[in-house]
Amino acid sequence: MTELLRAAASPPNLLPTALLVFVLLYWVTVIVGVLDFKAVDLDTNHDFDAGHHGPPATDTGGVMWLNQVLAFFNLDQVPLMVLTSLVVLPLWVGSILANYYLGNTSFWLGLALLIPLLLGSLLLAKVLTMPFVHVFARLEHNHDAGLRPVGKVCTVLLPTGRERLGQASVPVRHGAPLVLNVRLASAAPELQKGDSALVIDYDEPGRCYLIEAYEVG
Repeated sequence: MTELLRAAASPPNLLPTALLVFVLLYWVTVIVGVLDFKAVDLDTNHDFDAGHHGPPATDTGGVMWLNQVLAFFNLDQVPLMVLTSLVVLPLWVGSILANYYLGNTSFWLGLALLIPLLLGSLLLAKVLTMPFVHVFARLEHNHDAGLRPVGKVCTVLLPTGRERLGQASVPVRHGAPLVLNVRLASAAPELQKGDSALVIDYDEPGRCYLIEAYEVG
């Protein structure tokens, strides 16, 4: 164990070890309830209106290409930190083994080795996430269908607007509040943390709920 810790803290393995520590700390905060496991996530559904925002066609094509890459690695179907964890763990193991068998003690050579190791870890993570795709799809469907947040008042957790994905919580009578990915349904000013809103619909393509500002009492 001492030898493993020494190897993990050696210069060529410092970066993957730091990533592994970050992932472990994240899951600890999830376990103790500080964060929701979807608190750190990406929006892979970006819609651009050229008439209003006017981005060049190359920008739209670039975003579409990025979304396709993210979808290839199942990031549109599993939470970001689940995929990150399944990338970082084999990356760390691969770095430890590669530098050990090569007898490498150089930080820069270790950094260069991370490039092929990262590609291999991404492909491995794609395979490892396959069983989770159906699990998270079923959990999301059952969770949303059972609690039916549409028509309920929510509290904004992360700022959100018409083109900005945020998060909001809906109180549940029995159990922890339901945390939703949300977006404003209209072009009204962005809602900030702590604002109240009404859940009015579910955006299937965007995989988020549509909300509008709501004055409580």
